[in-house]
Amino acid sequence: MATMKMSDTGVNIGVDVGKHFLDFHIHERDLHWQEQNSPEGIRSALNRIGRYRVNRLVVEATGRYELPLVDAAFEKNLPVVIAQPLQVRRFAGAINQLAKTDKIDAAVISEFGAKVQPLVSHSVGKNIRYIRDLIARRRQLIEMLVKEKNRQKIMGDQMAASHRRMLKVFENEIAWVEGRLDKAIEKESAWSHRKSLLLTVPGVGNTLAYTLLADLPELGTLSNKQVAALVGLAPINRDSGKLKGKRRIFGGRGAIRTTMYMAMLSAIQCNPVLKATYESLVAKGKHKKVALVACMRKMITILNAMVRDNCEWAY
Repeated sequence: MATMKMSDTGVNIGVDVGKHFLDFHIHERDLHWQEQNSPEGIRSALNRIGRYRVNRLVVEATGRYELPLVDAAFEKNLPVVIAQPLQVRRFAGAINQLAKTDKIDAAVISEFGAKVQPLVSHSVGKNIRYIRDLIARRRQLIEMLVKEKNRQKIMGDQMAASHRRMLKVFENEIAWVEGRLDKAIEKESAWSHRKSLLLTVPGVGNTLAYTLLADLPELGTLSNKQVAALVGLAPINRDSGKLKGKRRIFGGRGAIRTTMYMAMLSAIQCNPVLKATYESLVAKGKHKKVALVACMRKMITILNAMVRDNCEWAY
């Protein structure tokens, strides 16, 4: 019998990402090792991983600490999976793995890759990541602006000058970010055209358009049911036996849903289609929040169809 080389059998590798260290585990070899989360450590790890035929390199999303490893792995054309922590923790619970250390977490992540076989992620490119960072920063600045305006209302005239200065700072920073966003989006020709389509819809402003471009690249490629489910706007059944539970939205991409909710407060005032839908549902006795969510679902399906058919708002 011929001796099997390391590269003959595909392996699933899990990575537990920390600020200072990366813990690796190869599921099929039951092999663990640790590297520093630094350029040198990442280079060493990828050289070692290069000895295997990799089915999946599963990296848990940790809020940016994973990005240097992910970028380097993409450059080597490795099949990277960026897994959501909630999915991994649910898998750990399903296999009754209650203990939690960096080494154990890496093993659980590798087993998650081998048994669940999640879809391989795609490299979005540095410019698109820059766009996403700018969108996140814009959202942060707007939140701070709103909080400062709320404080201004209760602090009295003696603090008015201070509030005005801070509001000016936030407004200038938001303008700076938006300027960079426009320039970055211009480099993505498909994004620039898609943005112009989205902005033809009454109630869709720059905030929602930017969010959809960055966080919902699948827009226009899915069915209406699929895109609603992806955003978390598809009602989930809660029935068991004779019990007929309330349908509730659940999961999906929360940042998109939050942005859409805020946009919908404006859209039901200025968009004739969504305004009519909202008023009809409320007249039928639906709770106002339920009616808003229904309008959000209607909006995302309209936007999905517009991008799919490459057409502007024509209602």
